[in-house]
Amino acid sequence: MSGLATRLYNGEAGLQIVGRRKLWFGVAGGMLLIAILAMSLIGFKPGIEFEGGNEFTVPSSAGQLADVEKAIDDAIVSVKPDATLVAAQQIGDTAYTVRSSSLTNEETEAVKAKIVSTLKIDADQVSGNRVSQAWGAQVTEQALIGLALFVLVVTIYLVIRFEWQMAAAAVASLAFDLVATAAVYSLVGFEVTPSTVIGFLTILGFALYDVVVVFDKVQENTRGITGSSTQTYAEAANLALNQTFMRSINTALVALLPVGGLLFIGAGLLGAGTLKDLGLVLFIGMGTAVYSSLFFATPVLVWLKEKDPKIANHTARVLARRAAAPKAAPAGDLPAQAVAGAGSAAPKAGAKPTVGAKAGRPAGRPAGKRR
Repeated sequence: MSGLATRLYNGEAGLQIVGRRKLWFGVAGGMLLIAILAMSLIGFKPGIEFEGGNEFTVPSSAGQLADVEKAIDDAIVSVKPDATLVAAQQIGDTAYTVRSSSLTNEETEAVKAKIVSTLKIDADQVSGNRVSQAWGAQVTEQALIGLALFVLVVTIYLVIRFEWQMAAAAVASLAFDLVATAAVYSLVGFEVTPSTVIGFLTILGFALYDVVVVFDKVQENTRGITGSSTQTYAEAANLALNQTFMRSINTALVALLPVGGLLFIGAGLLGAGTLKDLGLVLFIGMGTAVYSSLFFATPVLVWLKEKDPKIANHTARVLARRAAAPKAAPAGDLPAQAVAGAGSAAPKAGAKPTVGAKAGRPAGRPAGKRR
């Protein structure tokens, strides 16, 4: 008997995915509940591009991060008492970045002078950038416009290429991917930056690709399904999932390996903090996209299709035909006469053939001779 891996590659594993769609809908509902709680109770941590403020960068040779953070905090408070230090992080092995609330140009120059005096470094080693909140608002607006246009174009394409039920299921899958990724982002507490927005738009394309691959096989398996009396739409869709299961897994592995390197090696080990925003959203989003294309999009499609009277009547007809089909009788249920007759007619081991013997004539007496 072939192993599970071989059967998966051949599409013969017989995984019951569509048949357990209530389970997958329950998982999706639980993830949606977690996402709502995370985004409402924890919220997001907007980056300086969206919240506005000042960002000071000093070389790591100035000391430990905690000492640099305290020195900059003291400098900011001495210049503007109601100002606050928002975040501090190390950028690679060469620099520290400290973000504060918004300061004027004059206040920024005063803070830089105090940092130079306290840390005893050259003035050209300290940079202070002021970012307006309006810039982040423009980025958000453009991102929302791009998202709306993307969903509109995708919906039109799927309706033309497939059908409206597949378009609705694909859009629901994309929404699931975005909500799940946003929930993880909220729980982890990473800053929302323009890189995050770019990552969100990127995972939409990957998610759409995987859904289209699965739906293309579903369409192939279900073409003319109402003319068949042996298979329901749900069973044909489930077969399509089995046939594309390993392709989706392989695609995910190929895509997630470089993104995982970007996140865990680039941002984690090498300390490239600017990469973690993009790396996290891509890693979580792509993983969620593969899950949703297999365990969410197709079950939603089947749920929508079974609301179609034609598909519903066909499913009922197939199930009724199966229920009415006679079952093969087991050997123990044969009549006793048939069993006895079969036993008397069967030759014993080693007996000579009785070719030409008539009924009732003793075996072995030649035909045509009388005693």
